Amino acid sequence: MNATAVHQPSSAGTGRLAGKVALISGGAVGMGAAHARAFIREGACVVIGDILEAEGRSLARELGDKLKFVPLDVRDDAAWERAVALAEQEFGALHVLVNNAGVLTLGSVTDVDDQLWDTTFAINVSGVLKGMRSAAPAMERAGGGSMVNISSHNGMQGFEGVIAYGTSKWVVRGLTKCAALDFAPSNIRVNSVHPGSVMTRMAGSDPIDHRHKPFNRAAKPEEVSELVLLLASDESSFTTGSEFVIDGGEIVGFSKHWRKINNNYQAN
Repeated sequence: MNATAVHQPSSAGTGRLAGKVALISGGAVGMGAAHARAFIREGACVVIGDILEAEGRSLARELGDKLKFVPLDVRDDAAWERAVALAEQEFGALHVLVNNAGVLTLGSVTDVDDQLWDTTFAINVSGVLKGMRSAAPAMERAGGGSMVNISSHNGMQGFEGVIAYGTSKWVVRGLTKCAALDFAPSNIRVNSVHPGSVMTRMAGSDPIDHRHKPFNRAAKPEEVSELVLLLASDESSFTTGSEFVIDGGEIVGFSKHWRKINNNYQAN
């Protein structure tokens, strides 16, 4: 690409991510799209990658020249390399990676078959590894940066009936900590975010009863994005290898709302 066509983020711009270039997987809809909007609002240039091409290109048209879309199946090393190359070609660098793409799969230990297990791990775990591995050289060339891996509160405690998904999200938590040690000498921070229920396409019609949670509801995607934004910015410059739970206090314990509606509840 002709160098004159490169949109260089201005370090003199305003916003918490002014001068930053970010790559977001699973960025066409849901939380990924919310992250992209928040990042652009705060001055970043963004590449979103997704298998949902129509939705991704629509978001690119909506958000303008500071956002580019690239087809990305996170299981494909070559697709990751193209996404990273696009960020450097279009915007001159890569400073932030958000491994947001994921798949929710259902099934207990005895229900899950090998194909479902392997597919879940290929997307939720290997996809994260491939993203970090592909982005790291570009981030080193930029002088460092931040990787944010989207896990789940399922990666903080066990849940019934989601053995492949839940286990994969625990692995993302551990993967993040190991990567943080590997990348620290390159000034690359790596942290994980653990959302609870979020009002996105993945949640479907959101049939979960939220009355056991202190806030009695699911999160809005934009609420998660504000946490991701903090970790992407230099405001978290001394934070790495950590997990950040954003679930409305669900894993803290049962709230009074749950006690009131559960007739079988007995205090210990």
